[in-house]
Amino acid sequence: MKRRDLMLGTLASPLASIAPLGARAQAAWPSKPVRFIVPFAPGGGTDSVSRLICDQLSRTFNQSFVIDNKGGAGGNIGTSELAHSAPDGYTLGLISVASHTLNPMLYNKLPYDPDKDLIAISRVALLANLLGVTKSLPVNNVAELISLCKKEPGKYSFASSGPGTSLHLSGELFKAMAGVDIIHVPYKGAGAVYSDLIAGTVHMMFANMPSMIGQVRGGKVKGLGVTSAERSKAAPEIPAIAETVPGYVATSWYGVAAPAGTPEPIVAKIEAAIVQALANPEIQKRWVDDLGLDVPPAARAGFAEFLANDRKQWAPAVKVSGVRLD
Repeated sequence: MKRRDLMLGTLASPLASIAPLGARAQAAWPSKPVRFIVPFAPGGGTDSVSRLICDQLSRTFNQSFVIDNKGGAGGNIGTSELAHSAPDGYTLGLISVASHTLNPMLYNKLPYDPDKDLIAISRVALLANLLGVTKSLPVNNVAELISLCKKEPGKYSFASSGPGTSLHLSGELFKAMAGVDIIHVPYKGAGAVYSDLIAGTVHMMFANMPSMIGQVRGGKVKGLGVTSAERSKAAPEIPAIAETVPGYVATSWYGVAAPAGTPEPIVAKIEAAIVQALANPEIQKRWVDDLGLDVPPAARAGFAEFLANDRKQWAPAVKVSGVRLD
């Protein structure tokens, strides 16, 4: 707008000067580093994805997007902090199957409302969990694992990043559908499990693909099956558990959200940047080849329908687990 036009507009109405100031403030976003809350401990798949997304956003906006891990309570601590942060565009965070699907079914009372307190800006990854077993376990496929566990009920254990997580519920659903008795060993985060899994202290783990696939491809753990209905495009060499246990499905997702009330122009900028990043062939290659992720439809459109279907998918796993959390 030309200077004389701006002056005329200002003279025309006492309120005209207010709108341009607000517009300029939003247009300047981000003028300082943006905090990105990851509601889980460092070292798992959530961390890997968050760092790559933040790197892309930093490049797009020429400003730092800083990871802040706030683990605990199945992701509720970090998600609650995100939901109750100032809605000014300077706090974003990772949402997931935990924050929006599982925890609302598992916890008697949540410190946030996933549908009212957060703006789901975009999904950024779809992923299967991957069943990995310690190399010393004398099995090479899911059928052999089931047979072994049935021979000695209660002898073998599976680890997870905590009660009620998608990793835990993947295991509980497997137990119920395969008819095996294996012991759940909860840890405080997925990253803490691997030394014990590699050493054989625990026998198996259902882990998010990004954190497990490197262990499998590096020969440290045996990968027996993925939890998606069909083989993952990211790891087609690994069978789906459903090929042995018909009907078994337990898939996960990651997304990016802002506190409710964040100005729409800022949300739209972030949404557009994520859409652009996920359309980048180099990012898609990194997602699939390095992290074992599938690329979802980006942006806000369709999220509500996706979430409704996701909640239906996970309801049986929550039911068979019998888990209720305070």
